[in-house]
Amino acid sequence: MTALPPRAATPPLLLRHHRLHLALHTLKPGPGPALLLLHGLGEASPGALPPGYAAWPGAVHALDFTGHGKSDLPRGGGYSCEHLMADADIALAHLGSATLAGRGLGGYVGLMLAGARPALVRGVLVLDGPGLAGGVAVDSNPHIPVVDTARRGAPDPYAIADLATEMRPPRYAVNYARLAAQHAAQQSAQQAAPVPPLAVCCREHPEWLLAVMAELGLAPTPLTEALATYAAHAAQAVPPTAPGSAGGAGGAGARA
Repeated sequence: MTALPPRAATPPLLLRHHRLHLALHTLKPGPGPALLLLHGLGEASPGALPPGYAAWPGAVHALDFTGHGKSDLPRGGGYSCEHLMADADIALAHLGSATLAGRGLGGYVGLMLAGARPALVRGVLVLDGPGLAGGVAVDSNPHIPVVDTARRGAPDPYAIADLATEMRPPRYAVNYARLAAQHAAQQSAQQAAPVPPLAVCCREHPEWLLAVMAELGLAPTPLTEALATYAAHAAQAVPPTAPGSAGGAGGAGARA
């Protein structure tokens, strides 16, 4: 198989999230439906387009979450999945609409964003990766991590400490899944073949994901099959009006 050429050394687009800047990388430019990659805990956006996404019919972007990759690091931590969802929401507002592919923690964040912005998220692919399970579902014996404050740089050690042990109650995840499914059901009334809001393309199935799969009646799906389904769905959809060229939660602005 011919290797894909490396991504050109183009600086990422910086999107403003309050006082911080988020790095949005373009791995594959072009018109058509957008695919947004969300990395796992402690990771960063890939330096080149992963071969598995080469057939996507539109542009492919990748976001560095706060404290990861080329995005800014806050002082003193305070990370949560809701904060990362706001990161992704700002990228989504810039793109207008997108299908999400999330590794590990990025898959959980993608589910949350699909429930919060169902008109803009065309679908979510949940992939194996670090941070998929999170902490325990019930706060019975919380673990208090020790942070190495002497180390500075991405990935932020506070992000690892905060997000690796953050709880993922199944009912909380199911609430987001229901919101996404309600919008999908409304859209399905106009489609011959309904498309589920979530595709489970991972082998690890933590409690929150099992609950979501049961709620939506989902079974694991190969990544290539899920990508083809969402690509066809996104190509047929009429793009909604974007909330702003660089708007979103917390106020956003963009600069190169």
